[in-house]
Amino acid sequence: MSRHIEVEVNGQRYARSVEPRLLLSDFIRHDLRLTGTHVGCEHGVCGACTVLLDGEPVRACLMLAVQADGHSVRTVEDLAEDGELNPLQEAFRACHGLQCGFCTPGFLMTLQPVVDAGVKLTDDEVREVISGNLCRCTGYQQIVEAAQLALAGESAGADGEADPSPYPSGGKG
Repeated sequence: MSRHIEVEVNGQRYARSVEPRLLLSDFIRHDLRLTGTHVGCEHGVCGACTVLLDGEPVRACLMLAVQADGHSVRTVEDLAEDGELNPLQEAFRACHGLQCGFCTPGFLMTLQPVVDAGVKLTDDEVREVISGNLCRCTGYQQIVEAAQLALAGESAGADGEADPSPYPSGGKG
């Protein structure tokens, strides 16, 4: 028996009838055709399926679509604006924080709330934040560097300092 749900995804409201056992990841990928959310382990271990539910990172492979009823979901497709990468995506590009890119949407959606908060973190704290995301081909140093680059850009803007670039002087890229 299907259940009617209404979910806002990337600012657009969707009303659908779904099977109660449909995973949120499958709803996003197959029903809405937003394929940026990847499904890796299907056990919530790898973090590739991370999306934001009401602004908080969640594993879309561990949630049912019906659990998202009445909530707001943000996927990686919502990060770029007008075809331009956002500062976190740019930092990943600049620091070579990806190789095959399969895990990248999960890392981005895990880190985006931290970047949005404008907090500064140590490398160890960044590693703690991304500890639930697995990358099998790049390693984590470039990802930590990308996070630091994006965090530095957000902090500079929030403090009103002169550097309009999201990247510190002498940064990569």
